[in-house]
This record gives sequence, structure tokens and C-alpha cells, in this order.
Amino acid sequence: MSLLDFLKTTKKDDTVSPLLPEQVYRVAEMQLKDIIAPSALGIQPKAINLGTNIVRSYFVISYPRYLTDNWLSPVINLDKVFDVAIHIVPLDTAEVMKGFQRKVAEVESQILIREEKGMVRDPTLDVAYKDLEDLRDGLTQAQEKMFEVSLYISIYGQTEEELNKVENEIKNILESRLVYVKPALFQQDTGFLSTLPLGQDLLQIKNKLNTSPLSSFFPFVSSDLSSDSGILYGLNRHNGSLILFDRFSLENYNSIVFAKSGSGKSYTTKLEILRTLMFDTEVMIIDPEREYEYLAESVGGRYFDISLTSDHHINPFDLPHPTEDESPSEVLRSNIVTLVGLFRVMLGGLTPEEDAIIDQAITETYALKDISGDADFTMLEPPLLSDFETVLGGIDGADSIMQRLSKYTRGTWSGFINQPSNVDINKKLVCFSIRDMEDELKPVAMYIITHYIWNAVRKNIKKRILIVDEAWIMMKNDDTASFLFGLAKRGRKYYLGLTTITQDVGDFLKSPYGLPIITNSSIQLLLKQSPSSIDIVQKTFNLTDEEKYLLLESGVGEGIFFAGLKHVAIKVVASYTEDQIITSDPSQLLQIKEMKEELANSKKETKVI
Repeated sequence: MSLLDFLKTTKKDDTVSPLLPEQVYRVAEMQLKDIIAPSALGIQPKAINLGTNIVRSYFVISYPRYLTDNWLSPVINLDKVFDVAIHIVPLDTAEVMKGFQRKVAEVESQILIREEKGMVRDPTLDVAYKDLEDLRDGLTQAQEKMFEVSLYISIYGQTEEELNKVENEIKNILESRLVYVKPALFQQDTGFLSTLPLGQDLLQIKNKLNTSPLSSFFPFVSSDLSSDSGILYGLNRHNGSLILFDRFSLENYNSIVFAKSGSGKSYTTKLEILRTLMFDTEVMIIDPEREYEYLAESVGGRYFDISLTSDHHINPFDLPHPTEDESPSEVLRSNIVTLVGLFRVMLGGLTPEEDAIIDQAITETYALKDISGDADFTMLEPPLLSDFETVLGGIDGADSIMQRLSKYTRGTWSGFINQPSNVDINKKLVCFSIRDMEDELKPVAMYIITHYIWNAVRKNIKKRILIVDEAWIMMKNDDTASFLFGLAKRGRKYYLGLTTITQDVGDFLKSPYGLPIITNSSIQLLLKQSPSSIDIVQKTFNLTDEEKYLLLESGVGEGIFFAGLKHVAIKVVASYTEDQIITSDPSQLLQIKEMKEELANSKKETKVI
């Protein structure tokens, strides 16, 4: 009967009589049962047909002598549909002690009888006697208590084959730990009801356990990811523990951040930067959207605007100082190879003939400045792009190259790289902004900046982090992607950790260097993902379906944190002061700007008075 029907039957003289609270409850209860009840129910000896699903229930029949911590964790964390019920009933210690005294007497008697008969000692009896005595001591001293424990598992499947597969998987996990289960034959209905959240143990298959092994049953387990040193990345969403980690303690120092726009990837990265600076680590940033400017100002860093009209310039022909294990010829040869790659990006690709001409022209351009592999060039002035153009003019077959190069030397883009370097990165935090650079030139700018930073890194070894935001821009071109991959591979030698951040997972993984960069990153952070890219992310990082849906449903600053072979669900948290420095929220940034303007105006008024 529905609530509406019930009301109709209570009409009397065109008025509705008031319902008693119990009557309302009973009607609502009937409706709830109709909603949650399966469409059909069939009980079989080994399973229950529950609507379109099949359910099979099991009970644990025996345990090993020792139970290790979290032995149930592999079952709990299985990516399968099943219910687990643990029924625990405490026993009266006085009654248990009476039974123990009899059992101890029986075992001791058996040992004495075997000794009197001259029989070989039975190790099983000796171990049992020792265990009983230890447990009796624990009970006597109130260090232990005894319990009756029932453990039931009900697994679900669409077909018998699926059910059998899950059964074998669970049995293999448990039996490898000497925990044995059996199906509840001819008692499937009772077993199923015993696993429902009703608190009823109808199956009554019990084992007696004391406090110590019972504590290992705790089902709410999750991985911890914390170390004795490092910075706070966030909180473990499963158990609230701290995720403390030092990226420089891993096999490489690289990290990668994948997230959709607005999910907190820049916020998370800026928080890591702020906390990393406290541990004597230098940070260099390539900023495509001018998101790190306020952070750089707050910590006393340097912020360079790289654009066609900017006063800041980087000369791609600059050479690094050779290290102790490098010769000048090796440094020069490596720089020439890098410049050939740069010209491929600048000129939209090169034919094999043009590639050879470029290589020859670069070598001769350095020679104009007396720079060669046999000389000490550390104090010599490097050439400019216009010098390179002059050399090209004297080489046959270079007309097409010169025509394409002219826009960088004499055309609208001439103010970009045809200037001596005038940026000083001798600060704890250095940020290069390319927001005002034309989109067509952004890959070129990122290539030149990373090359310049790489030369500075090789000059003297320090603990450093290079952050490349919107890294998909570099991944669109094979030469820039290859250079980025080279930094990921070689950075460890120079104490450099590379952080690549991207929201366009598809473009990043389309590059042949995308997956190698991921595999060469010991720390990986996945924040909220878009439905269009989640399948690629799941396949790349071998995520379970539960982890996939966790990324889809995560809030801002929430996701999965990978470090080495472990990963946990993370929630990034910041203090109020940190939040004011690193926020990317436009409303908060506007408030900060207004506060700064008000403060500046108040200072002016104070001076006038």
C-alpha cells in the first residue's frame, strides 16, 4: 500500500484523520523494501541468484599459528565486488581460564606419557604447550582477552565463470597466508544474510582468537607514503596521515603533474616550490601564463619577461663552461647538436642537405670568434644570430635557409634572439614568462630558455628544480620533446630535478618522448581528470576502476600521488599565509591587488600629510 492509498482509506466525512507516527513509519518501510529488494531470488546449494547477479558466500574455517599485520589488506583492496563481515564476540576471561587449565593439563599429560614410554619428543605438543602457557599468562595479567570470531565473504558476479574467477583469486591470496575458506554449502541464504550490515551472525562458524591476532583483522587499511625527511605534499585521503617526501632521495629527481584546467596543478606546484625553497634548493620556472610572478616577488626571486618587445634576451650561441670530466671539444660538439635542433624548430624542419649546411655554418660561426674545440673559450664572446647569417651567405645552397632565417635577424622577430644574453639567474628562484610571446614562437622560446638553464646547471652543481609548465607545448615538436627528455635523463648527474606539468594529456602522450619522460619521473601526481582523457591516463598509469573514478570525482587539489612503487590518494593543503602567496583564484588575486593599491595610496597620503 502506498502512502497516497493509505491516506485515501483514512478519509472520513471528507476530512483526513491524523496518522500515527508508527503508521507513517510502517508505510515508508514497506515502500523502501520494494525499492531495494531484488527483482527475483533463487537459492541454490552453492549460490544465490539475486536478480541478474549471482552471489556465493564463504566462511573461514582455520587460521595459521601466526597472523601478520594487514594480512586481510590484499583481499580488501581487490578491484572486485564483494562483501566482508567480521563478527566479534568477547568471552568471559574466568570461563576461558577454566577451559585453558583443562587443555594445558591434557597437553602436559600427553608429553609426560610419551616421555615415560621412551617415545621420541613430539615438537607439535611442545609448541602447543608453550603457546597455551604464554596465552594463559597473558590472560592472567589482563594483557590479552579471548574472542569468538567469524569471518564471512560474499562475492558477486554476472556469470558462474566470473564468480569462479573471483573465488580462485581470493582463495589464492588467503591460502598463501595459510587462511582456509569453504563455501557455505546448503546454507547460502544464511551466509548471505550474515554478510549483510545487519550485525547478525546466523551462520555461527566461529574461531577463538586472542587480542593480538585479532588486531590484524582490522579491515580499514591503506598505504602510507611518508619519510623522515622532505616536504609536506599533502594529506592521505584514506587515513589522514601526512605525505612527507624528499624527491632527491629517489633514483631520479624528476616529477610529472597531469591535471585538467582548474584542478589545482599550478597551486600544487607553487606550494611545492615554496616549501622546497626552505631546504636550500634553487628553483627555475618556465611560466607560459604569468602565474608565478607574485610568488617570485614574494620570495625575492627574479622574474624575466621573454617576448619580442622585452628588454630581456638570451643568446642561443652561449656556451657552457666545461666541467672537470669534460673537454672543450665535447662541450662545443654538444652545443652544435643542440643548435641544429633549435634551427629545425625555428625554420619548420630541415632537409638532410640543409641539416648538413646548418651544422657546417654553426662550426664556422664559432670559428669567427676564435672558438674551437682546441681552445679555452670560457672568456671569449660568443657569436650572435646575425653572425651565423653572415656565414650562411658564403655557403652554396643556403638561400632557402637564409630566406626563412631573415625574420629572426631583420624581420618582425629580430628583437627576440639576435641579442647578447642579459639575464642573471643567480637567485634562489628564477622565473621566465613567455605569456606575451606569440604562440608560434613559444616552442622556440621554451627550447632556448631550457637550453640556457641547462648550460647554467652544468656550470656548477647545486640542488635545483626546473619546472616546465604547459609542457605539451614542447611535446608538439620532436626536437623540443627530445631536448626535454634529455634533461630528464641527464639531470640527475647535475643534481637537477625536472618537473613537467600539463593539462593536455593526449598531446603529451602522442609524442614518442611522452611515455619515456613519465617512466623517468619517480614522482607522479594525477589530479582531477576530464572524462575525455581519463581512459588514456588509466591505461598509462595502470589504474584500477576505483582509482579512475576517484580522479573523475576529485575536488580541487585532490588526486593520486605516486612515489616510486607506492601511490596514495592525496589532498593538497596549505596554510593561510601560503595560500595568499600561491593562489591562482582570480577573485583572490583581485582582492590582493586591491589591498596592495589601498596600501600604496595610504602611504602616499601619509607622505603628503
